[in-house]
Amino acid sequence: MSIQDNYRQVVSGIRQGVRLVAVSKYKSVEEIKVVYDAGQRIFGENKAQEMRAKHEVLPSDIEWHFIGHLQRNKIKYIIGYVSLIHSIDSLELLEEVNKAAAKENRVVPCLLQFHIAQEESKFGLDMEQAVALLQSPAYKAMQNVRIDGVMGMATFTPDKEQVKQEFASLRAIFQKLQAGYFAGKAHFKEISMGMSDDYELAMQEGSTLVRIGSSIFGARDYSQKLY
Repeated sequence: MSIQDNYRQVVSGIRQGVRLVAVSKYKSVEEIKVVYDAGQRIFGENKAQEMRAKHEVLPSDIEWHFIGHLQRNKIKYIIGYVSLIHSIDSLELLEEVNKAAAKENRVVPCLLQFHIAQEESKFGLDMEQAVALLQSPAYKAMQNVRIDGVMGMATFTPDKEQVKQEFASLRAIFQKLQAGYFAGKAHFKEISMGMSDDYELAMQEGSTLVRIGSSIFGARDYSQKLY
């Protein structure tokens, strides 16, 4: 099927109340434009410089989400326009985002990334670290970031029950943080979980943002790094 057909098939299965982030890492501007022309407005990128290059040439109404591991020295490439950073995994990173956002006179929405998978290679906070972050004087003094929810990646495994349990654990983390630190805060509403292989399970467990790339664009050619 074509990219456009893939996109329409994916969209047809997205539950009400869930937003689709089309993951366009390593995909060309032309390929992104096909999905944009089919109606998609939220795109996710993993590399700051690649996102900046695409932002500069693609339509201005695209909502760019940063979904990869964010290096502090790369924040400057995205801070002026990024709509949501999914991958805050330390107080130090959040401090740098806050500092850069202040220079742009922006309040940048962010998600706290949690380590819910069994793979050690994945990044993320545990609950103890998240509580320490939210209780820290440094966080309480921040004026240019806003925590809108949580993000996590499940283990890459065919064991659907394990994946489901990991997604349920992230939903439980969200609920604890909501009750303990964001009660009455309407902006704290996002649970970013689910990718091409597991987004249906993620939606069942309460995801509000699914990050889907290969099911729309096809498999990525990692040898073709555009930026």
